[in-house]
Amino acid sequence: MNATATAKLAIQTTGLGKKFGKRQAVSNLDLAVPHGSVFGFLGPNGSGKTTTIRMLLGLVTPDSGNISLLNKPMPKSAASVLPRVGALIEGPAFYPFLSGRANLVRLDAADRTSTSSTRSNRVEEALEKVGLGKASKLAVHAYSLGMKQRLGIANALLRERELLVLDEPTNGLDPQGTREVRNLVASLATEGTTVFVSSHLLSEIEQMCSHVAVMSLGNLVAQGTLEELRSTGQHRAMLRTPDPNVAIEVFARLGLETKPEPTHEGDCPQLRVVLGSDAQVPERIVEELVRAGVRVRGFVVKDPSLEERFVALTGEGFDLAQ
Repeated sequence: MNATATAKLAIQTTGLGKKFGKRQAVSNLDLAVPHGSVFGFLGPNGSGKTTTIRMLLGLVTPDSGNISLLNKPMPKSAASVLPRVGALIEGPAFYPFLSGRANLVRLDAADRTSTSSTRSNRVEEALEKVGLGKASKLAVHAYSLGMKQRLGIANALLRERELLVLDEPTNGLDPQGTREVRNLVASLATEGTTVFVSSHLLSEIEQMCSHVAVMSLGNLVAQGTLEELRSTGQHRAMLRTPDPNVAIEVFARLGLETKPEPTHEGDCPQLRVVLGSDAQVPERIVEELVRAGVRVRGFVVKDPSLEERFVALTGEGFDLAQ
């Protein structure tokens, strides 16, 4: 990668590796996170996501490889880089008998680089951003898990950040809270902040992110824009017809794989057809079906499924919703 391309990356790792005993948690990881992107870091539990994040932030020392955050080497430049980075890692921890507001004030006061004269305003703004303005005076032990998660994000937003790193940011949130976090991430990206989101929730990543990397057993198995990952999957079509046997013969002649879909008694039979990564022209397929006497009551082409693509990459399923 040339110097110009590297300068456009908020996060870059080369050959990053980490072992815990005999277990290789992360192996030879090359990440490239563009400035201004919302970058989804996906993988099943135990795939190395949190270990990678802890290495990025200097919380764990890599065994091999190099890390650059905001074009500075880590952990060498941690003192100058980390004040420009907000993070929420493995769930927030707060003083339970202090209010949400008091917790943020204490956390900000502990930051040697923060400005005390603007502290009160910054705390109020961060609480409002995550929807906790009305609950700011409640003791944290009275907060739900979702409220604590939002308070953790508020802590990461106490100062303007060039890079925001969020580990499972919607964990424990109800649908409304999840939407709030999604909207917050979108607004931050609009303002130019790079947001790095680790998650196993495909539905959230699809709605939030512009770029994605997929981990499996400590290895990076895919990386690119969301559309690039989708485009490498298989297009499918659903055919509704009372003549499934004749349709199967037509599809076999066209070299297409078919599979019957379960239907309720009395419903028109359905066939799922795998069109491949380069989808054949649907009009031609329907023309061949009609020419063979197949009564076509519905033919719908479906884009490649992100879930199917990830299962193919990792060999494991992902949660689609909380």
